[in-house]
Amino acid sequence: MTRTPHILIVEDDREIATLVSRFLRNNDFRVRAVANGREMDVALRDGRFDLIVLDLMLPGEDGLSLCRRLRNDGAMPIIMLTAKGEEIDRILGLEMGADDYLVKPFNPRELLARIRAVLRRAGGTPAPEVGESSMLAFAGWQLDKAVRRLLNPAGERVALTGAELDLLLAFCERPRRVLSRDQLLDLTQGRAAAPFERSIDVLVSRLRQKMERNPREPELIQTIRSGGYMFSPEIQSSPENPGG
Repeated sequence: MTRTPHILIVEDDREIATLVSRFLRNNDFRVRAVANGREMDVALRDGRFDLIVLDLMLPGEDGLSLCRRLRNDGAMPIIMLTAKGEEIDRILGLEMGADDYLVKPFNPRELLARIRAVLRRAGGTPAPEVGESSMLAFAGWQLDKAVRRLLNPAGERVALTGAELDLLLAFCERPRRVLSRDQLLDLTQGRAAAPFERSIDVLVSRLRQKMERNPREPELIQTIRSGGYMFSPEIQSSPENPGG
């Protein structure tokens, strides 16, 4: 039996929190709503959640700080809400580790679509067909598509968000090809939520910070002027399961 996804809403506007909670419950989600970072910490200690909907403007510790803290602690999917709608806020949210964003005011159906999309990406990729290896190896790194796990050359697991892992998979499945930002958006998000183009740049930057020896002089993910990006390593399939 499939477990019902549990959503944590961190929103100090009681009317919005109530509306969203009711709508998500009517669409077969379990929901808990809290009003600030302190209550969020209590909720995370008390229960297990599959995704957090996090408002940017909160009393006390703001959403960006909470997002950074959450991302340092793990890879739980985060959708950030912002009332400003300016690109800088969206970029900052993505740089802090959010998987998606939504500008207020929003239609609850759009939030529902984004939640489902992020959970689908975080939930794993389809199992490989018979004879197809789930393991990809490149430049000493190992990526297991089946369990969505990345190991660095030292054999240590590197935590990636769902959005980061989707982008890395898109690169690994199309190595040494120039991919435009539009192509990468289509491959990773399908444009279902109409993401803005700079989100790819932010995700590339995040991957470089985690994977490149020198993010300012990247060797794995090359920037192609007026073209987009290219993943430069040679990809090899391996039947072995990393880490045992």
